[in-house]
Amino acid sequence: MRHPLCIGLTIAILAMASLSSAAQVASVAYDEEGNDNPRANVNISTPIVIPVNPTAQAVHLGFGFAVGGGYNFNRRHGLIGEYMWNNLIPTNDAQAKLRAALDNPSINANADVMALTGNYRFELRGKALGTYFIGGAGLHYRHSSLSQTVTTGSNVTCTPTYLWWGFTCTSGTVDANQTVRSWSSSTGGFNGGVGFTARVGEAPYRFYVESRYHYAPSPRINTQLINISFGFRY
Repeated sequence: MRHPLCIGLTIAILAMASLSSAAQVASVAYDEEGNDNPRANVNISTPIVIPVNPTAQAVHLGFGFAVGGGYNFNRRHGLIGEYMWNNLIPTNDAQAKLRAALDNPSINANADVMALTGNYRFELRGKALGTYFIGGAGLHYRHSSLSQTVTTGSNVTCTPTYLWWGFTCTSGTVDANQTVRSWSSSTGGFNGGVGFTARVGEAPYRFYVESRYHYAPSPRINTQLINISFGFRY
């Protein structure tokens, strides 16, 4: 199985090719609509990812990228398709619990969250500064893995840490004798947030800062993240 990072990079390359095509479309719209009112929109950003509970009990910080593109009906209303990839850093407490319970101090953990979403954006855009609200839904994919295949022992108290990395529990205890190396989940989810823009150079290019909340339910532990993103768009 290919590592999610490889999958993410492949999609990013394809997305950048799409951005190049969209830029040509936007150039035509630029001539038709004026400097600051293109029909096409594209964006690329990098987020600082802040997990919230219960996700925060397993991972405490993350980084990644997002790329997207879509169509502006007018200066206020637009639709955006977006791909997001986040790599999440396990908490020290989570890794310590895994190492102690599994009696293996050399185990390291990793987690990735990817999402493919469709979003609506309502924007109030001035010549220099602007603000917008964005929200939508789509497919969220989560992949967690351990650096080694492990087999669980008995009488280990179940916590969100174990659920995040793919262990199953019964009556508050991690099921004994289960072999785990990686676990993944695909589910629908939604997102919503607010952003602020500032014109950079000639219109329609803008720098933006955005805060967006992502939620995706899971039968084991929900994915809940706040992405503070910094990027460029037009």
